[in-house]
This record gives sequence, C-alpha cells and structure tokens, in this order.
Amino acid sequence: MVYLKIIRPVNLLLIAIVQILIKYVIFDVFEAETAMNDLQFALLLVATLAIAAAGNVVNDIYDVEIDRINKPEKVLVGKTITEKRAFNYFIFLNVIGVVCGFILANQLGKPGLAATFIVISALLYIYSTQLKAMLILGNVLISALVSFSLLIVLIFDLYPIAINGLSESQQTASEIVLHYAIFAFVVNLIREIVKDLEDINGDKNGGINTLAIALGRNRTTMLVFVLAVLTIIGIVAYLYTFLYNKKILVLYFLFLVVAPLLYFCIKAWDAESKKEYKNLSLILKLVMVTGMCAMICYRFI
Repeated sequence: MVYLKIIRPVNLLLIAIVQILIKYVIFDVFEAETAMNDLQFALLLVATLAIAAAGNVVNDIYDVEIDRINKPEKVLVGKTITEKRAFNYFIFLNVIGVVCGFILANQLGKPGLAATFIVISALLYIYSTQLKAMLILGNVLISALVSFSLLIVLIFDLYPIAINGLSESQQTASEIVLHYAIFAFVVNLIREIVKDLEDINGDKNGGINTLAIALGRNRTTMLVFVLAVLTIIGIVAYLYTFLYNKKILVLYFLFLVVAPLLYFCIKAWDAESKKEYKNLSLILKLVMVTGMCAMICYRFI
C-alpha cells in the first residue's frame, strides 16, 4: 500500500484523464489525423505516469525533514518505507518510463523523441534536489511540467505525421490543447504558491526560499489574490473571444471554473492559518479538475 501512496495516485489519475480526453475527445471531435494507435497511446500513458510517479517519490525522499514539520502524519520515507527502498522504487519507475518512451518513439519512427522522458525525469530530480529551494524557479518548473503533460500528447500524436505542417483540423485541435495547457500552468502556479504559504514553517527550517518566506505571508497572500483575479479576467475574456456562441462551454466554465475561482478569491482575501491555505489549495485542485474535464463538452457542441 505504501508503494501506491507515495506516488500520489489521485494526481496521476488526473494526468491520465486529461491525456485520454485530448486523444479521444479533442482529436476525435475535430477529426485530426493522429500518429498513435491505442496500444501506442497506452505506452505514452504508462511512460508519462511512471516518470511523474518517480518525481513524486524522489520529492518525498528529499523532503523528509520538511514534511516532518509541515505534515508529519503523511511522512512515508523513513517510517513505512526505508530511504533505500524508496530510491530503488524511484529508479524502477524511471526505467519503466524511459523504456516505454523509447519503444514508443521507435515505433513512431522518431527515436529522438525518447529523450523527452529522460529530460523530464532529470528535471524532476533537479527540482527536488536543487530548484525547489530557489525563489519561484521551482514553482515555475513544476507548473511547466504539469502543463507539458498535456502538450506531450501533441508532440507524440501529431509531430510524427506533420511532415508538411499541420492540417487545419490538427491546427485547431492543437490550439485548444495549448489553451488548456496555459490554463493548467497558471492554476498550478497559483496553487504552488498557496502550498508554500501552507508549508512556510517547514520550508524555513529546510532552507527553502519561497515567495511566502521572501515576501511574507500577507504580501504573498495578496499576490495569490491578484493572480486569481487576473486568471478570472483572462478566462472571461477567452470565453467572450472564442466561445461566445458555444453556450454549453460558456455555462460550464462560468459555473464550474469561474465561480470556484471567485470563491477562492473571497477566501484568499483574509486567509491566515495553515488550515485556510490548505482549503485554498483544495479549491484550486478542484478548479484544475473541472477545467480539464471541460474538454468533454466538445462532444456536445
């Protein structure tokens, strides 16, 4: 059971759902020609999830001391699993991810694409060991990798057959996926800053330099509020510009994305306690889920 807990299966499930929606909803609805068959897409899923899981494991390995302060009840490494076993698990997951990526890249006739998974694995390791301690850099990197979990479907499903450029249907599908990737980046970045507010005590003791520590809780909370407001404005502007005649999507975003973000702003305005920041983080996680699941609406428009 510990081997399942340490890889954070809920987060991995969200990645899998998003990639499935891109492949079997967005690409299908717009009739975009794709390179991967079902088996090859399964390889992409396994590779992506294995590398992401490995990143979660190595993050827990290097965060033991910090987590003992921030969330002692959730510490696994050193308690229910030894550090050596955790590191072996990290290596095992990386091998699975890279091997699946290598097989997939070669089947698609683009062996160079296998390097994608090696680079992502390396970045996750560097994040856990070095960049996480650097002001904002770690937040930006992890948010970019979350965003890339969407874009990787484009790379492996369209690039191998786009010899003469993308067709109109492929271009349209790509733009939609890119917009969702930007949304994922922004929401995750705000959530990473909120988590830093929640974990400020442990981060101080662990030598982590976060915005919450550099700017202080009040200023960082205000920054989070402003970023959320700007995100709401951006979503509303997007709905008006691109989706004004698609009522189902507009109503979906207003009620299931914009409304929770407004609630987030209200709660963020005077948030101070660890519990309040934890609730804010959960709201943003919900927004991420509902935002990504909006892809389903394309089936009905």
